[in-house]
Order: sequence, then structure tokens, then C-alpha cells
Amino acid sequence: MIAVDSSSWIALWRGDEGPDIVALEQAIFAGVAVLAPVVQSELFSDPQLPAAQHEVLSQLPLLELCEGYWKRAGLLRAKLRAEGRKARLADVLIAQACLDHDIPLITRDRDFKSLAAKIDKLQLIL
Repeated sequence: MIAVDSSSWIALWRGDEGPDIVALEQAIFAGVAVLAPVVQSELFSDPQLPAAQHEVLSQLPLLELCEGYWKRAGLLRAKLRAEGRKARLADVLIAQACLDHDIPLITRDRDFKSLAAKIDKLQLIL
């Protein structure tokens, strides 16, 4: 399994190029792309989401939230904020889902790079 962040999905749909797009296309082709629930929610929040994209997203499996997820995510965010790090809630929720399942995250959002610098086990494909 490989989780995919909203930033990479949006870039793919815009026709952008980059290593994250290559990795995303490979993950889709291999059938290993998954969504963290917050990513699904972010993407479905677009009132202009085309039907074809809605269909693709609807077919992808969602990462299940493990017991204690919300507490771990809150503690992780508190730790990052105590260190003076930028820790947007959605990013921390995505990171915690990836950590719980020990899977990498495909993203082009550079905020995750600073998160990964402080979270040893967070694996990124940028």
C-alpha cells in the first residue's frame, strides 16, 4: 500500500509532471494506491470535482483508522508545535495514518518534508 496526498492528485489532474506523479501513476497501475480518510474528504470537498475523478477516488481503498489514532495524532501535533514546527491538522492526520500502517506517502506538499525531518518513520515519495 502507498498513500497519496491531495497535492499529488491535484497535480496529476492538472497535467503536472514530477517524481510524485510518476510514483502515483505506478501505484495506481499496481493497485497499491490508498487514501487516508482526510485526503478523501479534502478531494471530495471540491464542488467542481469531475465525475471521472470522483469515480477513480471512489474505487480506491481507504486506510482504516487504528485504535488510538486520534490521541496519537493529537500528541504528535502537540510535540511538533512544542518544537515550534508548523503542524497543520490535516497534514498531521495524514502522517499519523501512514505511520500507523507503516506505509509511504506520495506528496508534493513540502510541509511534509519538515514533518518527516522530525518524525523518523514517516516515509515520503516527493
